[in-house]
Amino acid sequence: MRFSTNSCFLCGAPAQAPQDTVPVLAPWLLDRYQLSKRQMRLLDQSVVAYEELRIPCCPQCRLQAVEPLEAHMAEVANGGLTAWQQMNEQQLFLWLGKMFYGILLTELLTELDPLIKPQYPLSENGQMLGKLQSFYQVFQALRVPIVFEDFTPASVFILEVDPAEDTIPFEYDDDLSTMMFSIKLDNVVLVACLLDNGIIRQAMRRVYEDVQGKALHPVQVAEFKARVYYAAYLFNVVPDYYVRPVKPGDQQLVYDTLIDDVTREIFNPWENSGYAQSLQEMWKRWRLELPEIMRNPAQPLSFLYDEEGMPRTIVSYPEPT
Repeated sequence: MRFSTNSCFLCGAPAQAPQDTVPVLAPWLLDRYQLSKRQMRLLDQSVVAYEELRIPCCPQCRLQAVEPLEAHMAEVANGGLTAWQQMNEQQLFLWLGKMFYGILLTELLTELDPLIKPQYPLSENGQMLGKLQSFYQVFQALRVPIVFEDFTPASVFILEVDPAEDTIPFEYDDDLSTMMFSIKLDNVVLVACLLDNGIIRQAMRRVYEDVQGKALHPVQVAEFKARVYYAAYLFNVVPDYYVRPVKPGDQQLVYDTLIDDVTREIFNPWENSGYAQSLQEMWKRWRLELPEIMRNPAQPLSFLYDEEGMPRTIVSYPEPT
């Protein structure tokens, strides 16, 4: 794993800019949602257009890994919700991981010569860098045949949003320190914690089951995301990965995993006050503030469940004034 403008983001081989680069957001994505000129503000307060988000990539990785993956993802996007739901989970993890890692790498490289030094530089976040090393191990499945034995590296959720209540075709957000990434494509919302071995999905099993087959109101999608993002914040372990010895004739690597749940808890304790702050962040669009969210401190405001804990159906919600 190398952070350099002259090393391939995937394999570390030499890469010469500008020809040896790939876009973080694929051309089909930029074209489909007219994102080329949309801007992103980085942590050093500099601004970059989506079309300018490019990372170093050697020709071999570009031709054999990145471009085939993006071509397949363009086909999936054309197929809508059903195609997303039927997609191979490992490929979906790799596609989301490629964008996440591309943005994270952009931030790290920008920190080498920042416009303004970030208050909390990513390059000084030892815990995040440790997670990144583990992520980089499993992310190699983009270029090398790898089988994850009895686990999946990530928790990926696929939600349907009611198009009658939501007119925003594309949204993206992340939390780099907790390996969270979310993207909205028309009526499909993908939410992922990219390094938890699927544990958050197990913890969210009941909530995820309750939203299956439902076109959610955007305010409900935001609440679901707040739950996942807060769970990722509480996630307290970093998975270790081990490659099984390679035998003659093997055509793929096999990864095993281990999580230390003996010396530390998998999750830090849930606190409603912390969860409420996650809700407030996700509900900015509706201007819901902490006093309203925490009107009942023992049961923060919810649009997914009623006071009896039963799933709710939200037909409409007042638009912000």
